[in-house]
Amino acid sequence: MPNRTSVSVGRSSVRRTAPTVDVVLLTPHARRLSVLLERVEGARSKERWALPWEAMRSTETIEESAARLAREALGSSPSLVEQVAAYGDGRRHPSGATLSVAFLALVAAGAPAPVGGSTAWFAIDEIPAIAPRQKAMLDGALHAVRARLEQSPIAFRLLPATFTLSELQGIYEILLGRRLHKASFRRALHAAWLVEPTDEWRSEGRGRPAQLFRYAPRKRRSSRRGVRFEGME
Repeated sequence: MPNRTSVSVGRSSVRRTAPTVDVVLLTPHARRLSVLLERVEGARSKERWALPWEAMRSTETIEESAARLAREALGSSPSLVEQVAAYGDGRRHPSGATLSVAFLALVAAGAPAPVGGSTAWFAIDEIPAIAPRQKAMLDGALHAVRARLEQSPIAFRLLPATFTLSELQGIYEILLGRRLHKASFRRALHAAWLVEPTDEWRSEGRGRPAQLFRYAPRKRRSSRRGVRFEGME
């Protein structure tokens, strides 16, 4: 990942009252969900890290700003960027802005760890202190992802083009925060008509190689449906 200039608390181009665009970049890493944070340069408080953010620009839509900001922070384009909510509840933001619009950005597994520079991935249950409004944004993005698991195939945005069924189950377990019964998960996945096998196989340890699958929803089924978990332990 390319090095980026650290976030400056006193950005000269940002008016204290200018609304901001903030991006919550999420990716799975070592069976945990992680968020990308930027080091805050010259921070005078305990909040030395922040979500990527910048003031809104009159030359871009907020969607364009969020996509560009995510791409610059990551070094490549994420698999999904979409708006979560606007926050103007008085909680502190690194810029001092009174209004912020949060975007969720999902990054497929295997995103490289930053080497040096000002960005780093943190497991979401071990993040350093960040500004209260940005913490609310992170919580809101997590809720948005989890709320959509059974209604849309959003989990596939966190996977590469081909994957094993164990890897897919692992993504759902990371997002749900609980273990799933293997046979029950695969029955639910089959009922959703969302994947198809490829001719490729991959070794997963000492056992027999596992077949690779790809996301390929059947046309006769809604491509917006996710995997349903009723009664699954």
